[in-house]
Amino acid sequence: MKLKEILAGVSYEIINGSIEDDITNIHYDSRKIEKRGLFFCIEGYQSDGHNFIGKAVENGASAVICTKDLKDIPKCTVIKVKDGRKAMSILSANFYGNPTKKLKIIGITGTNGKTTSTYMMKSMLESAGYKVGLIGTIANYVGDRKIETHRTTPESTELQKLFSDMVAEGIEYCVMEVSSHSLYLNRVYGIEFNQGIFTNLTRDHLDFHKTFENYYKAKMILFENSKNSIINIDDEYGKRVFDDVKNSKITYGIEGNSNIRAQSIKMSSKGTEFELNYNGNTIKTFINIPGKYNVYNALGSAAACLAEGISIEKVKAGLEKLSAVPGRCEIVSKDYNIDFDIIVDYAHTPDGLKNILSTAREFTEGKLISVFGCGGDRDKTKRPIMGKIGSEMSDIAIITSDNPRSENPSDIIKDILNGINKDNYVIVENRMEAIKEALKMAKKNDVIVIAGKGHEDYQILKDKTIHFDEREIVGKLVKELF
Repeated sequence: MKLKEILAGVSYEIINGSIEDDITNIHYDSRKIEKRGLFFCIEGYQSDGHNFIGKAVENGASAVICTKDLKDIPKCTVIKVKDGRKAMSILSANFYGNPTKKLKIIGITGTNGKTTSTYMMKSMLESAGYKVGLIGTIANYVGDRKIETHRTTPESTELQKLFSDMVAEGIEYCVMEVSSHSLYLNRVYGIEFNQGIFTNLTRDHLDFHKTFENYYKAKMILFENSKNSIINIDDEYGKRVFDDVKNSKITYGIEGNSNIRAQSIKMSSKGTEFELNYNGNTIKTFINIPGKYNVYNALGSAAACLAEGISIEKVKAGLEKLSAVPGRCEIVSKDYNIDFDIIVDYAHTPDGLKNILSTAREFTEGKLISVFGCGGDRDKTKRPIMGKIGSEMSDIAIITSDNPRSENPSDIIKDILNGINKDNYVIVENRMEAIKEALKMAKKNDVIVIAGKGHEDYQILKDKTIHFDEREIVGKLVKELF
């Protein structure tokens, strides 16, 4: 494709070379550039792409997109733009043939519930006969083909490539998690969403956004670019979103008045039964995932599909077909002959931990034992809050390490302990040993909640990343102990 075609829709200045160049690949990582490549100089928080222009040219870049004045002009085409990230989003879309124009995209944002909601929507849309793609935290899917992912919402170059692959496979709908980082950093810039869903807003990512107001404003970008907004009206911030959103909107909830709501809720360890009410139509349905918060996830997902014209019967079929979501209130003990339950959950925020523990409490006949920690190099303010929640909502709390990254695990644990006022906790720094301790403590009818990592199959330490799949670990320890 000609560079001038890729540049369509962007204001730019030609510093050197010709926009008649043929471009065969685009990247923001100089190591991935190949012959006749276009290199984006993105200013990151840890490195600046402008420092890697030489490497990109050496690897075959014939054109460079920059935002700074360059001291040394490389021997290739150099194009200067005002906003590198916005330009990268538009140019990536152009390069891949603007694939989002050929897809119906449903985006979901909020602190918790994004992953489960995307899986629910995928199941509903497939029950209605559509081919569906998914972009999210656990993995990306092009139909049934699973693709590994390293962040909730990919950078725009990878994102547009995924959309292009979906179009090539005949995908009609893409359901995707839209993180606050991706909204703030313009990874989804230029994308129009058919439906934008708001789940909730609680403390998270303040290491990045600095203030809660900044966090809120980042989330709101999704709704400024959605044809229709679907809002959890029971959430404190959902009410503000409703007032701030100017486009078409649908509300969902359990407590008050809403366009779509759940009633007659019956919960157990196997899942939740409820009546789904929409525009006067009521249908009894069941989700195979426990928890009131998962009823909210089901409602928001159902609202998006109903707004797309999916029948309430197909919505019910899709919800009931989904057996589980990896690492989301996943009961891993059902595969073993033991008389207590073990739940693995991704809960790594105060609200997430509160949700999973309150859910587990609903069906705990014995003691509730929690195993949790906090990630290193992340928002430190949530650590004592999670300590307080974990100790107060559990009969026994085992405080351990999570993904410590560059921090000392014992320092993270000290921060967690600052929020604990009870004496119902023990400290086991090694996470595998902490899980083992929980299993040794457990008696008949107890419930163990292992929170923080969920679907992750690794642990990030100071000097390395190791394989660490808690579902595998539970299986190994159960065989060893019982």
